[in-house]
Amino acid sequence: MQDLPRCPWCHGHDIYIRYHDTEWGVPSHDDRHLFEMLCLEGAQAGLSWLTILNKRETYRLAFDQFDAEKMANYDDGKRAALLADPGIVRNRLKVNAFIENARAYLKVKEELGSFERYIWQFVGHQSIVNQREKMGDIPATTPQSDAMSKDLKKRGFKFVGSTICYAFMQATGMVDDHVAGCWKRKA
Repeated sequence: MQDLPRCPWCHGHDIYIRYHDTEWGVPSHDDRHLFEMLCLEGAQAGLSWLTILNKRETYRLAFDQFDAEKMANYDDGKRAALLADPGIVRNRLKVNAFIENARAYLKVKEELGSFERYIWQFVGHQSIVNQREKMGDIPATTPQSDAMSKDLKKRGFKFVGSTICYAFMQATGMVDDHVAGCWKRKA
């Protein structure tokens, strides 16, 4: 498995390889997983994805397995505990964003029945499979990520700029950007 040809970004770290091979570009329709990935992509802003992947399990523990009902009710004591937790990125704006995003997520679920139904509308409810030749062909944003970002912000979500939204779309398989030569690329 280690010798398979892969997208160049995932070489050099086993955690990147596992993530690439099992998750990146794989369509996710699970509300909780989609919410977790939106939060984690926001946490990554200004940092490397490797940093977040290495802290992912601690994030899950710290944020109650991304149970939005619990997260939406965090009080000042819980916020202080999160900001003191060395296992996550201790950035006040990002911690507060997770809590605000939980509240916004719950409103979307209440309004539309599921977060999945809402978020997948930005790609017409089916994965966009691109045929990128090399990493340099992958854009940072697309019209779909622009629209997603704009609507998420309007609904109260934080750390959801268009670049973050495009990375989220790749992470959850809304977009498949595996490049030429990668064993995961679809024909």
